[in-house]
Amino acid sequence: MGASVPKQFLPLGGEMILKRTIEIFLSAVPDIRIITVLPRDYMDFWKNSCLEGSFYYPQTLVSGGITRFHSVKNALRKVPGGAVVAIHDGVRPLISKGLIMNMFAQMDSGKCHALVPVLPAIDTLRLLEEKAGKLCDTGLQVNRSQVFRCQTPQMFLSEDIKAAYSLPFDTSFTDDASVAYANNIPLSYCHGERLNFKITSPEDLALAEMIISSRQR
Repeated sequence: MGASVPKQFLPLGGEMILKRTIEIFLSAVPDIRIITVLPRDYMDFWKNSCLEGSFYYPQTLVSGGITRFHSVKNALRKVPGGAVVAIHDGVRPLISKGLIMNMFAQMDSGKCHALVPVLPAIDTLRLLEEKAGKLCDTGLQVNRSQVFRCQTPQMFLSEDIKAAYSLPFDTSFTDDASVAYANNIPLSYCHGERLNFKITSPEDLALAEMIISSRQR
């Protein structure tokens, strides 16, 4: 992002991105227990920001690790048994209340061990490799109809995901579902949302600003 603070603390429509993200979960599940994972050096910054913004909802604060895997593992130590765990990127603030509620309802039905929101790939896909600074075809074809993009929140039974995170770290663990899959947890899927994108660049932030502005009209 190239900002002076981590992207979750940037303003979006007059409020911090992270605050917006937590608030949508609170509106969907008022009795939810929030565990907020933060860079260690920004713990006091977030506490002061919550006080200044009159955001008094109780949170358990956890220091992040060197990778996403280690950050989630730290947070899971604070999760009790017998719970449904929703692991969400703090920089996905445009998720709808309806998606959160529907996913929790599916988990509460007892039919899912894990639930992942996905979107179908809409662009033409090519498998390429870089050789001497030039992108070249690999000769392999991609069936676009079988390719889906994973979003968050990804939901799990607490005992299952805690057991999965006892595995040693692997670079193939790019999200929580990949960790669960490696520990043989059966994954279920549901339709995600186009606007539930991850704000990772200035262009993403500008798009999110336009969406928030249109909602406030």
